[in-house]
Amino acid sequence: MGAPFKKFEAHGSGGPRIREIPMRMVLPNLVTVLAICAGLSGIRFGFEGRFEPAVVMVLLAAFLDGIDGRLARMLKATSKFGAQMDSLADIVNFGVAPALVLYAFLLDQAGSPGWIAALLFTIACGLRLARYNVLDEETDRPQWQTEYFVGVPAPAGAVLVMLPLYLYFLRLGVEPSRPAAFIAAGFTVLIAFLLVSRLPVYSGKSLKVPGDKVLPIILGVVLYILLLMTYPWYTLTASVAGYLLFLPLSIRAYSRRAKREGEKVPPPEFG
Repeated sequence: MGAPFKKFEAHGSGGPRIREIPMRMVLPNLVTVLAICAGLSGIRFGFEGRFEPAVVMVLLAAFLDGIDGRLARMLKATSKFGAQMDSLADIVNFGVAPALVLYAFLLDQAGSPGWIAALLFTIACGLRLARYNVLDEETDRPQWQTEYFVGVPAPAGAVLVMLPLYLYFLRLGVEPSRPAAFIAAGFTVLIAFLLVSRLPVYSGKSLKVPGDKVLPIILGVVLYILLLMTYPWYTLTASVAGYLLFLPLSIRAYSRRAKREGEKVPPPEFG
C-alpha cells in the first residue's frame, strides 16, 4: 500500500531548497515584516494614548512598505511569495493601522458613526489595493495610462486620513471633542471614497528630469526632508493640503492627454 499523501515540496518541483536561498531574496521580505511590525506597534501606541509615536510608527510602516518592492526589483529578488507578503502588509499598514489610530484618538467620540467611518476607510483601502493588483496585470492598457493611478493610492490615503492628528499636534486649538469627531468621520469617509474612485492621479513613475534640473530637485528633496524632520506636523499638514489641491490638476492633465491621444474620457466617478 502506497503512502496516502504525496511528499510536500516547499518551493514546488524544481524550485530552490531552503538552504539555497540567497540573502538578497530574504532582505525585501524582512523589510516587509518590519513594516508590519511598525504598523501594529502604531496601533498599540494609539490605544495606549501615545499618539505622536503612533503616527510616527504608521508613517514609518508606510515608508518601509513603499520601498520593499523597489528594493526587491533593484536586487532582482522579486518572487510570488514576496508579492503576497507585500499585499498583506499593505492592508495592515495603509488600511487597518491609520483607521484604528484615528479611531482611538478621535472617532470613538462620535460613537457608531465614527466606527463606521473607520470600517469604511479600511474596506476602501482593501478594495483599492485589490484593484491595483488587477490593473497591474493588465497588458492591453495604453502605455500613457499606466502613468496614472486609478483613484488615490493607498499610501497617500493613509497619510491624508490622519490630518486631524497633525492639526492636534500643531496645538492650534483643535481638541478632541464630539463635534470634531463627527467632522473627522466625514473627512474619513471622503478619503475612503477617493481611494475607490476612478479619479486619474498622476503617479510620476515615468517622469524624466532634465539634466540641468537635477541639482535643484535634489536640493528641494533634501529641504523637504529637513522640514519634515524639524517641523513634522506643519510639513505633513501642508503636504496634505498640497496633495488635495494637486488632484484637480491631475484630472485636468489626464483629460488633455486623452484628447491628444484621441480617446474618449469618461467623467470622474466613484467605484
